[in-house]
Amino acid sequence: MHAPRRKYESKYKPWIEHQGQAILGEGRAKLLREIQELASIRRAAEKLSIPYRSAWEHIRKIEDAIGTPVVKTYRGGAKGGGGAGLTEEGERVLHEYERYERYLAGLSADDEFWEALYMKISARNRLKGVVKGIEKGEVAASVRIGIETPVVITALITKDAVDDLDLKIGDEVEAVIKATEVMVSKE
Repeated sequence: MHAPRRKYESKYKPWIEHQGQAILGEGRAKLLREIQELASIRRAAEKLSIPYRSAWEHIRKIEDAIGTPVVKTYRGGAKGGGGAGLTEEGERVLHEYERYERYLAGLSADDEFWEALYMKISARNRLKGVVKGIEKGEVAASVRIGIETPVVITALITKDAVDDLDLKIGDEVEAVIKATEVMVSKE
């Protein structure tokens, strides 16, 4: 059973929160990216066509919400001038936003996901098992799963998925089988 052809395009506005307060959305993420790239709050504000004062207000709102600096500044001199960059926490916040943004973009563009919303997964497509081995490569990881029936299934998933699921040898997981791949889920 195929899903009906999608008539509407999916759109989303991601943001991340800290203790229930929105701290970073598309605009603030662009600001942090530009500060990181241009090493200057003023040049980042100019590139984004926002007032310098507004750029600082956005930075302060993020910092007030999380309680720690996200931007560090350097005093200027006659020769090299000042500059700015992201703190370790600023990089972490931006990375978290970008990871979430990539996930949503991939999900939105995945026609198989939208088709799966209209289907039920058969019990035959889910196999419970235990992780027997994990081999991480540069981008992908191979996860060997021992199934209760005397069989071991190997799933090829991204290294990020292994880290996100916090997979360890001995974890109980389910192998969710699609026609073209084996996915891994964990309760």
